[in-house]
Amino acid sequence: MKVKVISVLEDNYMYLVIEESTRDAVAVDAAVPKRLLEIIRKEDVVLRAVLTTHHHWDHARGNEELARLCPGLRVFGADQRIGALTDTVTHGQELRFGAIRVRCLFTPCHTSGHMCYFMWEDDSPDAPALFSGDTLFVGGCGQFFEGTAEQMYTNLTQTLGALPKDTKVFCGHECTVRNLKFALKVEPENEMVKEKLAWAKQRDDEDLPTVPSTLQEEFLYNPFLRVTEEPVQRFTGQTDPVEVLRTLRTERDNFKKPKERPNPPAMLAFDWGLFSPFLEKK
Repeated sequence: MKVKVISVLEDNYMYLVIEESTRDAVAVDAAVPKRLLEIIRKEDVVLRAVLTTHHHWDHARGNEELARLCPGLRVFGADQRIGALTDTVTHGQELRFGAIRVRCLFTPCHTSGHMCYFMWEDDSPDAPALFSGDTLFVGGCGQFFEGTAEQMYTNLTQTLGALPKDTKVFCGHECTVRNLKFALKVEPENEMVKEKLAWAKQRDDEDLPTVPSTLQEEFLYNPFLRVTEEPVQRFTGQTDPVEVLRTLRTERDNFKKPKERPNPPAMLAFDWGLFSPFLEKK
């Protein structure tokens, strides 16, 4: 099982999972069909299915076009809002694509129909893979758009947190540096946060992805998986794990990227019309 990490849009990831013996492939969150099809041709594989974590356009917008271009393509998901959906999956349902096995893990909160996909191959020395969409990120978790802190707590501690610790985490967005900056605010003495943040910044500078991480690593630096740790509870002023998680999410939502201030001379030049000759259409 080979996983191709594909960067698309502003900070999204879509994935192509290849069954190497048959050269069949499964895509996860196929947002940009043209880019996906380029890689499918380059890898010389046949796309058999699309697994969609949730209905948001930056994860599902390519489904209709792919279904049109690839007759017989199956599109799996748990939300009727997902475009071109052919197979509605449920929690615990298992799928098989050649040697690749998939367990569907229902994680409602970011959206009410969010599904993660846990993949492995029997008798393979490779670690299993989790495609976590916008539920679990490297160093963070998704926003609670259509759900509650109670749901996310269940998602992170029982549904995903109980998976094998060597599971590789392939998430839906590249937001690792920002997540870890927040994690450092939560736990300024956590050496694992400092090390991972330094590594992530270097990757970012080199325009390289920070995925995958592992579940074992996430428990060391991801504050949303560390809600029972004393420093995290001290930061939130809460001790109940669900309340810790709720407070963390509120704090993370308010931890915004500082707005870039416009260059004052440039703004004056616009006001005075100095750029007009260059902006006029010929």
